[in-house]
Order: sequence, then structure tokens, then C-alpha cells
Amino acid sequence: MPTSSGHRPGDQSYDGLLVQDDLPDGWHLPDRFPGERTEDASAFLDEALGYNDQVVTAEDRQAQLDSEQNETIDGRWRYIEHAATATRVFIRLQRQQFAVPEEVKITGVVYLPWRPGDPISSQDLRALPTARIEAAINERLFAMKRTVTITGGKIVLPSGRKISERDLLKPLGNPKQTPDFYELVALQYGKLASQGDEAPAVTMAKINDVAHATAQGWLVRTRARGLLPPGRRG
Repeated sequence: MPTSSGHRPGDQSYDGLLVQDDLPDGWHLPDRFPGERTEDASAFLDEALGYNDQVVTAEDRQAQLDSEQNETIDGRWRYIEHAATATRVFIRLQRQQFAVPEEVKITGVVYLPWRPGDPISSQDLRALPTARIEAAINERLFAMKRTVTITGGKIVLPSGRKISERDLLKPLGNPKQTPDFYELVALQYGKLASQGDEAPAVTMAKINDVAHATAQGWLVRTRARGLLPPGRRG
């Protein structure tokens, strides 16, 4: 049955998590999982591999399938093939929602040679283009700037200013007077989210002693600069 976005879950690119253009030359994304499955096989694969370490309700699963913004509750498996060798590979993609910037990582790989029983060498595994696939997905989905680095336990901002992680939960100051202000907004938001805060913007308003609308405005401008991914529904 089609989702609210008009796509069938069995179509591997239905949610936009992985599309053909993300794959290097020579790799192919079939329309469906092997066996012409009419549904997303991710839950089945997680269960078969013992990868389902969290309970997801039927309502949560349907909300995940119907999401047009790729709101993953857990990882999703995608099946790809290598044209020259007929190698078959399942990769498990999962959004790292608390990373700053947010990104998608490959959190599982199942490698199947063309003929069952053929040996797999370490060179075969090293040749899997996992890093290139991750980079392509993240560039397409987020196209976000990575403007901070970590050096000696300190966060180094674009201006050269160094702060510690605990400084992220302190007031950020005035946007017009504070260097790297919007980088700090992104970092503070990510820090709160990583701690499980369900309403980071509300907490940011309290930390910075500003109206909630002001904190939301900061986040809008931070996203416009590519320092945070687009906001989610709700």
C-alpha cells in the first residue's frame, strides 16, 4: 500500500535515504529487495540478525514509513549490487540525530558473493565503498558546513576561539557581538539534544534568558547558514 507520500515502501528509494546517485560507478540500487518484496525489509533483517535491541510499536513503525522527512526510529537496510562482479551487499543506514552536524552513518554490512559458498577476502571487504556512499548521502541530504574542530579536548571555532564542552550550556551572548555566534547556537542545540532534551529550543531560551521566539529565530538563521539540518515536523 502506498504511503502518504505516494511511494511504495518496497521501493528502496521511497524515503530518499539512499538513491542511485549516491552510489559510485558500477554499483546499482535495485527497485526492490531480493524476492520482489512489497515492503521495506529493514525490520525483518534487524530481527533475523538480532539487531532489534529496542521495542518499536506498530504506530511508530507506520509513522516512520509515512515520514516524508526521513525520520528514522532505527536503521534501515538497503540492498545494492555491483554490476561487474554481481556482488550483493546489504548496508544498514542510520541517522545520527544528535551529531552536529547531523549525518547518516552505515551501521551494518552484509556481504554476499555472487555464488553462495565463494570465499570472501579482506581485500573484497576493503573495496566496499562505504565511506564514499556515506559522504554522498550526507552531501545530498544536508549539504552542511563543518566549521568546528576538536583539538586537545577543546572545540575550536572558525575565529580560532577555543571553548570547552561545558561552555556549551552557558549563555551565548549577543549575536552581533559574539564571534561564531551561530556555530555556538548549533553546538548548544546539539549538546542539549544529545542529552535527551525533547525541547532544545525551549531550554535554549531559558539558558540565554530570551523569549522562545528569539531562540527559534536563532535556529532558523543557523539552519539557513547550513550549520544545522532542516527542522522536523512537530
